[in-house]
Amino acid sequence: MPWKEQNVINQRTEFVLKALKTENFRQLCREYGISAKTGYKWKERFLAYGLNGMTDESRRPNSNPEGLEEPVVCEIVRLKERHRNWGARKLRDIYARAHGDAPSESSFKRVLARAGLVEPRRLRKRQDTGRLFTGRRAQGPNDIWTVDFKGWWYTPQGRRCEPLTVRDEFSRYVLELRSLANSKTESVRGCFERLFERYGLPQAIRSDNGVPFASVQGLLGLTRLSAWWVVLGIDLERGRRSCPQDNGAHERLHLDVSRELEANRLGDYQAELDQWRQVFNEQRPHEALGMRRPAEVYQARTRPYEGTPEDLAYTGMLARRVHKLGHIWWKKQPVFLSSALQGWSIGLQPDEEDHWNVWFGRLLLGRLESSTASFEQALRAINR
Repeated sequence: MPWKEQNVINQRTEFVLKALKTENFRQLCREYGISAKTGYKWKERFLAYGLNGMTDESRRPNSNPEGLEEPVVCEIVRLKERHRNWGARKLRDIYARAHGDAPSESSFKRVLARAGLVEPRRLRKRQDTGRLFTGRRAQGPNDIWTVDFKGWWYTPQGRRCEPLTVRDEFSRYVLELRSLANSKTESVRGCFERLFERYGLPQAIRSDNGVPFASVQGLLGLTRLSAWWVVLGIDLERGRRSCPQDNGAHERLHLDVSRELEANRLGDYQAELDQWRQVFNEQRPHEALGMRRPAEVYQARTRPYEGTPEDLAYTGMLARRVHKLGHIWWKKQPVFLSSALQGWSIGLQPDEEDHWNVWFGRLLLGRLESSTASFEQALRAINR
């Protein structure tokens, strides 16, 4: 039977005193209801510490197998201070490349949390879809580009900086971080022409519903800029209204820009933006890429840019040129579509009796009722 709780120290003392004299140690252990292993333990404790050895020792381990040496902790904190907006996984990858071996990711998280260097993440709920929202995701480089304007800030020189950001969704490669003179269509189109010449054409471009990428009142939100993309054979993807999570990775990029450039009042000169983009593409590890750098994944010019065609051609359809006021002529009657399409041709495809499908490039705009010359906009995005 085990030690009696009310007199355990006295029993242990009595046992070890008898154990020093007995010739049959195991028999003595049976009399006290303990194993020989326990008996030897208390005998050795008595010989080593005397009566003080008869009390229970603290169960707290003498060492913590998860504990890190002070230089390691200091190096983790130093890396975090250098890259304030990078998480534990990225910092561990940087540490491993520099030192060869690294503590576990959980150790990094524990050190950063104890140092007060971790911010909780806020999640948003998903809502209903919008007009050109399909939810498609990139399966390879140049499958989808994402674009937006970063919110503006004033530089120490008092200048307004509102950079245009363009990134490849699959590789996370930042294609452009450009401070433009303004956000007009001409300025943004010139920037994209340079990108297309350097990197080729993407399969699709995802943007929000703001100008110059989209129009709230326009047909399917088309603008002159997005209409030009369609002419080049690029599909349009839009985030749903009031749902920034649809372009969440791009919004996360803007958060990095805000923390590392805007907070430090940098970005007045394009060279500073270029330097930040280079570090992001070539040095910053990305969790979704298996801690590889975006530059290690991205491949350019999968679809070469050959300039803007003079007009769109349609096979097996009637073609009608959109006038500068945004209408086409049908049986001597004007049918308004969108001023964003001015100068381009649309295709009319017979659908059923008295109805024609109206196409702009690969994008279905809606249906035309022949007898009344009335146009009905498509409810959702359809590409041929």
